[in-house]
Amino acid sequence: MLAEKDAPVFIALDAWPVSNKKSPDDSDFSALLRVFGLMNINSILYSPPSPVYRMIIRELAERDEAARRDRKVVPIDCETRTFFHDIPVLDEITPEKIAAALSKRKSAITKDGAIISYGVVTPEQAFVSFSSTCFSLSVKYFYDSLLYLEGCYKRKSPPEEAFIKKFLEISSASAPVLPGNESPRLIPGPPETVDEIMEMLAQAGRAVVENRLVDSYFGNISYIEGGLIHISQTGSSLDELEGCIDSVPLDGSSSVGITASSELSAHKGIHALTGANAILHAHPRFPVIMSLLCEKEASCPNRGFFCHKACPEKRYAAGIPVVPGEIGTGPSGLSNTVPPAVARHGAAIVYGHGVFTCGSNSFQGPFDRLMETEKACRHDYLELVKKYLSAFDVKGDFI
Repeated sequence: MLAEKDAPVFIALDAWPVSNKKSPDDSDFSALLRVFGLMNINSILYSPPSPVYRMIIRELAERDEAARRDRKVVPIDCETRTFFHDIPVLDEITPEKIAAALSKRKSAITKDGAIISYGVVTPEQAFVSFSSTCFSLSVKYFYDSLLYLEGCYKRKSPPEEAFIKKFLEISSASAPVLPGNESPRLIPGPPETVDEIMEMLAQAGRAVVENRLVDSYFGNISYIEGGLIHISQTGSSLDELEGCIDSVPLDGSSSVGITASSELSAHKGIHALTGANAILHAHPRFPVIMSLLCEKEASCPNRGFFCHKACPEKRYAAGIPVVPGEIGTGPSGLSNTVPPAVARHGAAIVYGHGVFTCGSNSFQGPFDRLMETEKACRHDYLELVKKYLSAFDVKGDFI
């Protein structure tokens, strides 16, 4: 759950403003309502997220250098690079400050731990940005925390007591937003009809969301059979795929793929190199976090903005290759970097982005591999944390 049931304030513009709050009489609501006069939007969402995300936002707003200096948080995961660029930090909730922040960005956070987002075309856009903000900030928090602890370990300088206290609190509170231990049982294959294929895709998509292996709707899924690749549409929600799957000829003889996932070419490339016909792509947190780690960070000429698309190093997380790649088909596109890695290892982690897995005739194998990758990366992360903290005789409960 991203927020407590009664926490969100959602306002949409119809013939007149409508809201989920029946008797909105507080100043925050009034400020949100006045934003409609300053921006061309159809909806706005304001809410403290669930407790663990709220703690993360407060910690980043207080400790992050860019947040203190520039009033913004700058995660480096793919979703931030693609959709956010950075996330403004608001000192106070006024219509003018909200509009100034949201006119350039898709969401903003407040110092007390709330998130504000909006929709222009559909109200769903506000939810997607809210969800993605939770994901990006949690990735940033755990990644930055690991770098901080590593620095303390190398300098033999004890970490701040306030940091340790908050890290242990956030870590132990994170269980509800992380995958569990058991994989669901998915439909066995091979399917005999197109309807069965669609049912398999919908079920696997729901399982990915329900097991918290993807945030909002980001991720995609495909099944190849009879010269067609049945693939989720771009922007579709993985837990609501019914009616949102395109059947695209593999030979490119139709333009039906224009609404298909932007990673259609990567799926086709994986199938061409492996023969696998069930392909999953999702964004589990800890593979994304571990993909950002680099032993050559200080000396790498591409470290920073370009390393996600031009990393020359052969790196691995939990034994799975970490590859660079941008969405699309260019020289550094995922269609060129992901398929060879998946062909060699059965899976690949894209730097700061997510995991591709594949299998034959059923999504059980790809799903299990996705879950195993999340667990293995989380285990490796915690082992590093324990190593760094043990040097200072610090113990505690971890995720």
